[in-house]
Amino acid sequence: MSTTDILTRSTTVQPASSIPPAERLSGWVRGRNWIGLVLPLIILAFWQLAASLRWVPPVFLPSPLATVQAFWKMLTVQKLHLDFLESIGIVSQAFLYGSIAAVALGIAAGLSRRVEQFFGPTFDTIRHIPGIAWLPLIVLWLGIGAPAKILVIAKSVFFPVFLNTLQGIRNVEKNYIELGRVLTLTRWQLVRRIVLPSAIPNIMVSLRYAAGLAWALVVVAEGLSGMQGLGFLIFRAQGLLLTDQLLVCMVVIGLVGFIIDRGMFLLQRHVLRWKQGFDG
Repeated sequence: MSTTDILTRSTTVQPASSIPPAERLSGWVRGRNWIGLVLPLIILAFWQLAASLRWVPPVFLPSPLATVQAFWKMLTVQKLHLDFLESIGIVSQAFLYGSIAAVALGIAAGLSRRVEQFFGPTFDTIRHIPGIAWLPLIVLWLGIGAPAKILVIAKSVFFPVFLNTLQGIRNVEKNYIELGRVLTLTRWQLVRRIVLPSAIPNIMVSLRYAAGLAWALVVVAEGLSGMQGLGFLIFRAQGLLLTDQLLVCMVVIGLVGFIIDRGMFLLQRHVLRWKQGFDG
């Protein structure tokens, strides 16, 4: 066996999809994965203890059981799922519009200094105006319906993705560019085979961040303007001192945010499966 074969076999990493289910299960049993559940269980136990000993009045801190009962009531009587669908629909559209525009313009600005100089001053000015500051003006233009919220959230999604896409293209190793020129690649081949693959890690990280940001902002947008959605429910519960319903909405938002982040992480790992890094 040649030295090259030995190095190739020794550095080959077994993909996660090829690991037998029995080995994955044993990983859970040995505690490699369930350690992430320890802190939530500690928080839940502390919450139950504080409610049982009445460290905080029940009107301000209902017990976990009372919160579960409130969740069931909201789900069956108050149609919580309709508010959830309203929020997730707004987030999905805003994330889609904002990220597509950001990636397209980010690639254009990254590939052309003139495009960057054309958009740069305007974008750098608008970027520093918070999305919520635009909401009152946009409500005057579009009303308090979904389009106003979508526009505000899409604006907030746009700039992190745009800047990371631009920076990802500009951070391509110069040696790679010179190698492409030595190989007499055309500009399109250089962009497709070297520039964009090198920028994809930055783009995927920014999309993951933007997805979480969009979900967080929908709460504020719906709370300030709207009559439906999880954000509206939170502000209504706060005004009526319905702390159990307030906690239900917070837990739902947190869990959905976690699912969105995990989904984007899995997508990122799938897209970047060719890129191996430090596993910690």
